[in-house]
Amino acid sequence: MIRKARIVDVRAIQGLIEGSASKGEMLHRSLSEIYDNIRDFYVFQGNRSLLGTCALHICWEDLAEIRSLMVLEDERRKGIGSKLVKACLREAKQLGIRKVFALTYELSFFQKFGFGIVDKATLPHKVWSDCLKCVKFPDCDEIAMTLQL
Repeated sequence: MIRKARIVDVRAIQGLIEGSASKGEMLHRSLSEIYDNIRDFYVFQGNRSLLGTCALHICWEDLAEIRSLMVLEDERRKGIGSKLVKACLREAKQLGIRKVFALTYELSFFQKFGFGIVDKATLPHKVWSDCLKCVKFPDCDEIAMTLQL
C-alpha cells in the first residue's frame, strides 16, 4: 500500500535510505532532514514494515525533484518503485508543477515514465545545494533526467 509518510515512519525511512547511501547509490539523509521534509515522502507499507520510500521535493514554482527513491533489495522488480514514482508524479500534477527531474543511476527505470536525459547545467543552481553534502561532489556521476508534465 502506498501512502504519505507519517512522523512514526522517519526512522524506517532513514534506514531504507541508509542501505543505499552506504553503497554510494544515493545521498545520506539525517533524521533532521527527514523530519523537516516528511511531507515530501511517500512510503510503501508492507505487512509489517516499510518496503520502499520516495520523495517529491518542490524546488521552485515550476520544478520538483523525485528523490530518495529506495526499495528493499528483496522487494525490487515487483512494481513498488514504479508505484512510488507514480504517486509523486500525480502529486506534482495536482500542485501544478510543470517539470520534474531526477538525478539517478537508473536511466532505464526513469525512461519508462518519459524522463529524458538533460545536461546537469540546465538545472537551476538551487538544485545543487544537496550536492554539496555528497562525497562525490563536484565529480557527480549521476545522470540528470527531466519530465515535462
